[in-house]
Amino acid sequence: MAQKKNRHKELGLSDEQVIEMYRTMLLARKVDERMWLLNRAGKIPFVISCQGQEAAQVGASFALNRDVDYVAPYYRDVGVVLAFGMTTKELFLHAFAKADDPNSGGRQMPGHFGQKKNRILTGSSPVTTQLPHAVGVALAARMDKNPAVSFVTLGEGSSNQGDFHEGLNFAGVHKLPVITMVENNKYAISVPLEKQVASESVAIRGSSYGMPGHQVNGNDPLEVYKVVKEAHERATNGEGPTLIEAMTDRMTAHSSDDNDKAYRDAEEIEEMKKNDNILAFGRYLKEVGVLTEEAEEKLMKELDDEVNKATDEAENAPYAEPEHALKYVYAEEGGE
Repeated sequence: MAQKKNRHKELGLSDEQVIEMYRTMLLARKVDERMWLLNRAGKIPFVISCQGQEAAQVGASFALNRDVDYVAPYYRDVGVVLAFGMTTKELFLHAFAKADDPNSGGRQMPGHFGQKKNRILTGSSPVTTQLPHAVGVALAARMDKNPAVSFVTLGEGSSNQGDFHEGLNFAGVHKLPVITMVENNKYAISVPLEKQVASESVAIRGSSYGMPGHQVNGNDPLEVYKVVKEAHERATNGEGPTLIEAMTDRMTAHSSDDNDKAYRDAEEIEEMKKNDNILAFGRYLKEVGVLTEEAEEKLMKELDDEVNKATDEAENAPYAEPEHALKYVYAEEGGE
């Protein structure tokens, strides 16, 4: 059989980089799967899943300058925060709500990411609030002559909120270096796409805000990488913002508190599993000779060991002291 077209080399990605992309996607999936087990065992309170969206998250992240750029993730973005430097153990400390959770010290729900050292902006429960924040970061970067680009993600349901309009309009008017990626998994909790969006796509809205809008296959990390890389170049060249709509699949219920069997049938889920973005990328890497079965088995074991170790360490880590409940709420004398 003829060797498949080597797409990643055409995009300027090395074999080592695409293996690292695959590793990050796999790790995000394994972390997520473990979270569900812990939730069903009554050990953690809540899971909001990234399964099916890893390719979009990791492909986009690898197209950014992760030493300089800022990211404002939404609650499913396990792949994004891993790519930006959050560790497996830190994600489990977050899930267990332990004192050393870097996101909020155990104060916020799982999925509310935020880590200053890795330039991950803190999120909140009201959806889409991260978009104006990301636009503000882009404005600050310009004012400070900082070369950083701001990257923000959200679901397609969030694209119908007022913050979406306000953030993109401001970014378009001022030609700010911000990339907005809508991870369109076709469900705003239980509401299907056709009952959310009347326009042809979310991407088409970009023209209303004076920026390009691109719809891409979010199950293909290389396609996402290409489009985000081009958007990043536009942003750093002073050409302004870009709107990207990555079409993805939500392979789980909306969250651990949702019963998706009430609004979609088993056949739909089975079709998603056939098109699983991680399986597809693994096949591509093998077809172009970058990944072998033996190397994949070794990688799987390494990741399983990493997840097991992180789970144990986080579960046995201390909770915050009760007297610290108001810490970081009020200014403290002598505090930074």
